Amino acid sequence: MTDQRTLAPTGPATTQPASAPPSPARRSQVATLVAMCLGAAITFLQITATVSALTTIQRDLRVEPTTLIWIPSAYTLAVASLVLSAATLGNRFGRKRMFGAGVATMIAGGAVVAQAGTPAWVIAGQLLAGIGGALILPNSLAILGATFTDPHRRTEVITAWSAASGIGLAVGPLIAGALLRQHHWHTVYLSTIVLGVVTLVVAAVGVAESRQGTGRLDLLGLLLGTVTIAAFVYALIQAGRDGWTSPPVVAAWLGSAAALVGFVLVELRTAAPMLDVRLFRSASFSAVMVVAAVSLFGFTGVAILLVLFHERAQGLNPLDTGWRMLVLFGVYALAAFGAGRTIRRTGFKAPLTAGLLLGGLASLGLAAQGPATTFGQRWPLLALFGAACGLVVAPATAAALASVAPARAGMASGAVNAARQVGSVLGASLLGTLLTTRLLAELPERLAAHQVAEPARSAVQSAVAAGTSGTQPLPDPVRAALAEALTAGVQAGLRVNAIVFLATAVLALALVRNRPHQH
Repeated sequence: MTDQRTLAPTGPATTQPASAPPSPARRSQVATLVAMCLGAAITFLQITATVSALTTIQRDLRVEPTTLIWIPSAYTLAVASLVLSAATLGNRFGRKRMFGAGVATMIAGGAVVAQAGTPAWVIAGQLLAGIGGALILPNSLAILGATFTDPHRRTEVITAWSAASGIGLAVGPLIAGALLRQHHWHTVYLSTIVLGVVTLVVAAVGVAESRQGTGRLDLLGLLLGTVTIAAFVYALIQAGRDGWTSPPVVAAWLGSAAALVGFVLVELRTAAPMLDVRLFRSASFSAVMVVAAVSLFGFTGVAILLVLFHERAQGLNPLDTGWRMLVLFGVYALAAFGAGRTIRRTGFKAPLTAGLLLGGLASLGLAAQGPATTFGQRWPLLALFGAACGLVVAPATAAALASVAPARAGMASGAVNAARQVGSVLGASLLGTLLTTRLLAELPERLAAHQVAEPARSAVQSAVAAGTSGTQPLPDPVRAALAEALTAGVQAGLRVNAIVFLATAVLALALVRNRPHQH
């Protein structure tokens, strides 16, 4: 066929360069995508960098196991509690402004942890960083939706945004491991500060401001929602130390339930709800919220279990652990990126169901392995679990928007972000608490099996409970007993995750709407 460009006049008014430079609008789109992906990456880098440094933090600050779980949980708790209100703030005051405020707050939180000398200051810095993460996540997604208006292009950039979270998860252990090899654990949090500054510069240069309406901040809904989640997570974590029926834990359960009832009543009556609970009348939307929560429940919780297993049961240093975890996180990022193209052909149901099913099977496979298992035997299961989670996370975001009418897409976006972060904090707290509870329960029997006599046996148990067992070299029998007890806790957590994933696969298959809402 003749190239029509050869028939065009060659005067200066019509001549086009062979490769014209990108238009300002195109450059702005590229800068926006880069800035939003960097923001997403930072929010998840904070999670895995913290998890990778947990052993060193515990050893240096002598943190008891039940308190240790609060270090990663504090961050995800703040994100989960505030992410819906952060979306409202963006709609009212400007998404770019709130995104920038979130990055600045993340930087401030990293600075607090980088200077922390006590567990309380580490947790405080994590809470502050979590506030920043809550501002970043929904507003970065909303900015991409406002910038890329073509539906297919929007799906691609949302997939890239989801994959960027996987990149943040993947590089977190490597950065932490490299820094911990040469420097103090405080330097791990300098990565948040550096990447945050880069993100602010890119956003300031290329991102346009956007807002939608004059949304009113739902203060009562925010308070009740925060109390619901915070009390529930507190009960989960403290139950591992104080018992499931202890008065503080029971009070937390009751407080969480009462706040949840109040939240639903307030959201039904307010004119501008933080979350319109009527959306849950859609069985598909409700199922997608569960799927989104479960995907991060497993991904975050299993990541914590595996990092602690590699470092404490197999005796690896943080950098070697980071390279092994790169298999999981790297495959996750690739699968999340590819899932955006897959759902065009298959719809939502197939990747969601397959991902949950494969994730459950991979968890069972990993639960069958022990300290003597080589990396050559482990890496296929790590890759399978990463791919499984990648198949779920990006389609779940798209399916949430597709499960409601287009006019409700913004609220659905905030809801799925909140569900994912609630799942993340529950994964860190529930599976982490299960690990520490099982470790402390198994340790006496394991020490006896390795013929560790009194008073050394009681001294080891007390040291583990107080978080001081890693401050000096341990005899081989004690080290073997600790590795076996910790492995039992890891295996218990992996089996629970497998059950959760497999049950949710059935839910996704039965209830998730396979194609976009048509009304």
